[in-house]
Amino acid sequence: MRAEHQLKTFLRLLKEYPQDTPLTRFLPGFFKQNKQMGSTDRRVASRLIYNYFRLGKACTHLPADQRLFVAEYLCYSGANPFLQHFRPDLYDTGDLSLTEKIGMLTEEGFALDEVFPFTAHLSEEIDKGAFLSSFFIQPDLFIRMHPGKDNVVQSKLADTAIAYRKIDHDTLSLPNGTRLHEILPEASYQVQDLSSQRTISYFRPQPGDYWWDACAASGGKSLLLFHQQPDIKLLVSDVRESILNNLDTRFHQAGLHRFQKKVLDLTKNTDPDLHHYEFDGIILDAPCSGSGTWGRTPEMISQFQERKIPQFQYLQRTIASNVVKYLKPGKPLIYITCSVFKEENEDVVRYLVSELGLNLEEQKILSGYTEKADTMFIARLTR
Repeated sequence: MRAEHQLKTFLRLLKEYPQDTPLTRFLPGFFKQNKQMGSTDRRVASRLIYNYFRLGKACTHLPADQRLFVAEYLCYSGANPFLQHFRPDLYDTGDLSLTEKIGMLTEEGFALDEVFPFTAHLSEEIDKGAFLSSFFIQPDLFIRMHPGKDNVVQSKLADTAIAYRKIDHDTLSLPNGTRLHEILPEASYQVQDLSSQRTISYFRPQPGDYWWDACAASGGKSLLLFHQQPDIKLLVSDVRESILNNLDTRFHQAGLHRFQKKVLDLTKNTDPDLHHYEFDGIILDAPCSGSGTWGRTPEMISQFQERKIPQFQYLQRTIASNVVKYLKPGKPLIYITCSVFKEENEDVVRYLVSELGLNLEEQKILSGYTEKADTMFIARLTR
């Protein structure tokens, strides 16, 4: 039967999966080696493996197939022939709310607190129950439409009958996995999580300012900054030259032409490169555990080691200490992480205040777990 074949494929996936590899990297290679799998088979296999890892550390006393049935029950509602075949008892209550399902599974030995075994480290603002429950809800895909492109984007989506939700003037929410590159012109939008987009309200650049996006990565924060205030000068840096090279096309498509790029290792003294620089604002989207994004990469819950939290904190403190000296007095440092751990968030801010002499204006958890989005932390401080 089809369900038996799907379970067999899942067990093979689980056996061959190298635990230190993202699923987004492993699955395409697996499917390439198994070209006999049709699109439906690939879609179901992907769903099963992702849902399995959404259990985190819960129900480890159960064999893999039984853990999968529990995960499918929590993650999926409506018609589910797979679950109906193996666990008709669970399937019959599949339309219950997630809270009710969690209550039903206590008899199976399921405990919500065991899903994410790092709750002692959560930032204080986070609602633990809502955060843990969010792991069983597939995050949405969010895009930010470039200025003046909203009509083009929405018209193209309407032509394809793809359901979307408009969050605000610039932001749309779509089903995860939507193949946007086949529908929309590249110059009309960028993929950017909802919480990441909401960091824009903390920047507040002025005309003629000179800003530094210190850990630029894909450049999303730089584009937010530019679209908020087009009349700025901008330096973008990253430790990876390949990342910076990729920014050229993306920035030019968005209309950003006035910027500098530097390959910088911010864990080291950057005076030889920046000794004469002074900035009106610095965005430090710091390297972190990424724990606020594990709803999209649930395999990380099982792979992450708790001992890495203080290592990330040390890295963040080191980088912050090396960038703050280039900030003009009275100007803002925007400290951002996509972490839910207080050691990377509030504790680092306390260090910035007590050891580096910054003034805290505001800080906040951007609780994406309530909106099918990533969870982030942001603080605005001044020198």
